[in-house]
Amino acid sequence: MREIAVAIVGGGPAGAVTAALLAAEGREVTVFERTPAYRWRACGVFASPATMTAFRRIGLEDATLGTVTRAIPAMRVETARGVTFRLTYGDWTPPVGFDRAALDEALLEYARRAGATVVRGARVERVQLDADRPVLDVRTAGGLGSHAARLVVGADGGRSLVARSAGVVRPARLAARVGLTYHLADRPGDPVADARMHVFRDGYVGIAPVPGGRVNVGIVLGGRWPAQLADRGAESVADGIVGSLPVLDGVAGSPADPAAWLRGARLDQVAGASPLGHRVTRRAGSNWLLVGDAAGFLDPFTGEGLHRAVLSAELGARAVGRALDGDRNALRAYDRAMARRFATKDVVSWLVQLFLERPVLFEYAARRIAARTRVRETMGLVMGDLVPASRALDPRYLGALLRP
Repeated sequence: MREIAVAIVGGGPAGAVTAALLAAEGREVTVFERTPAYRWRACGVFASPATMTAFRRIGLEDATLGTVTRAIPAMRVETARGVTFRLTYGDWTPPVGFDRAALDEALLEYARRAGATVVRGARVERVQLDADRPVLDVRTAGGLGSHAARLVVGADGGRSLVARSAGVVRPARLAARVGLTYHLADRPGDPVADARMHVFRDGYVGIAPVPGGRVNVGIVLGGRWPAQLADRGAESVADGIVGSLPVLDGVAGSPADPAAWLRGARLDQVAGASPLGHRVTRRAGSNWLLVGDAAGFLDPFTGEGLHRAVLSAELGARAVGRALDGDRNALRAYDRAMARRFATKDVVSWLVQLFLERPVLFEYAARRIAARTRVRETMGLVMGDLVPASRALDPRYLGALLRP
């Protein structure tokens, strides 16, 4: 049995950043990533300026960021009845659309350069956390092997094996939903239009330009839609939803949406995720902790999953380092720090879900956001993690949002 100091399960952004930060401090870190090479999967691509700031803070160079992002003027939200408003970010730099294939590979390479060991094609089949030294059974091309670690970091997404092994996974308390995502071809040379979030009955679709002449499509479906997916298939349902979207006129600060992608070719298979959303009762134990989506994921509507991945990785790496140095309270402190940092934003996300599940409420709120500049500006900053989420729960703000 091989012994390692820190085992990180999952090589996505949260796992790669955690590994890079720990390795940069001279810690022995091994990342087990199940895919031999990058494979497109359901994931977020749109991010506010807060995410770019976080990546720069952990040391990712602008030259790298420039190759994996495409600047976007704003996020335009549309309702089924035609209400439209733009969420912008004040004096901050524009939001971006990420090329996730390029980003994820760049982050793993960043971890390697920092000194982490990255094992591709390594599927962790079992994690035993009930011992002083956790044991991981890992299957690679060479067969099944066991690894004893001082600490395990679960960075393995919304269906985290580490979280399930710790017994902390709970349902998300939301109606059953399915996520679909893929890319369409964009027309070269067209100006970049806004990203879009189009809300319809029992679902919504997000559209975001990304590098490489592509547009990312992300669809979340609940209610009657899962039955239609089973009957018609994901591609047919996705084509019908996207094909029904209106072509938008230009507004101040953004060109008209050329919508070439509406007629573009699908560039990859539709990737799905279900169930969409989960929660955990805690994010750390005596010899393990969770980062990124493994630490709890509600819904992509309010966004900033990448930002949360980086912040949790920073907090997690700091806690792991202290724990390795003998601080017995470090991992519990991480759990408390994560709760303090994200609890209020999660409440905001729950409120958004409440409105989404009741179209009359969502239309009511959307009309007021569209008509009230300060309300709209604050909403954009809150959703983008650029100001404390508590601003959206301030009674004065709620009064300004909801009053007739």
